[in-house]
Amino acid sequence: FVAETVAALCLSGAYRAAGDRMWQWLTLLFALLPCALVQLSLVFIHRDVSRDRPLVLLLHLLQLGPLV
Repeated sequence: FVAETVAALCLSGAYRAAGDRMWQWLTLLFALLPCALVQLSLVFIHRDVSRDRPLVLLLHLLQLGPLV
């Protein structure tokens, strides 16, 4: 999960360096939107919020929720 996100961000950087803005934004959209949806589902569906653990919420903000 983390490697896929890092690879998408590197690819987006390569598109930016090449001057291709449309592919850069599409890559960011298709990489970060699923990340946000996964984190929201982990937080709300799996009830990580009810545990009252600030560290878990911080890890979800840093996109490391699936590793918890």
